[in-house]
Amino acid sequence: MSPQTFNAIVVIFVSLFATMTGIYIFTPSRELDSGVDKTRLAYLYERKEVVYDNLRDLNFEFKSGKFTQADYDGMRASIENEAARILDEIERLESVNA
Repeated sequence: MSPQTFNAIVVIFVSLFATMTGIYIFTPSRELDSGVDKTRLAYLYERKEVVYDNLRDLNFEFKSGKFTQADYDGMRASIENEAARILDEIERLESVNA
């Protein structure tokens, strides 16, 4: 076997191996778990908990001196507005479902 033939075979083998590896890595699995479908109400309850956690974290960080009073007031108002919107939507959805 000549060196050119051997080199061609190696190049073909390496190319084939790289292609197959790429296909294996980037092909999605057939066993995907789509998870549980959430209702809008369940999502809002989860979001409410996150917003409350953010508010607790903000209070802690303000007390530890990381924010000025003006920054704290602005961020707190923003978080409280988001919480109010979430609570309003929860109340609206629960009244429709009741």
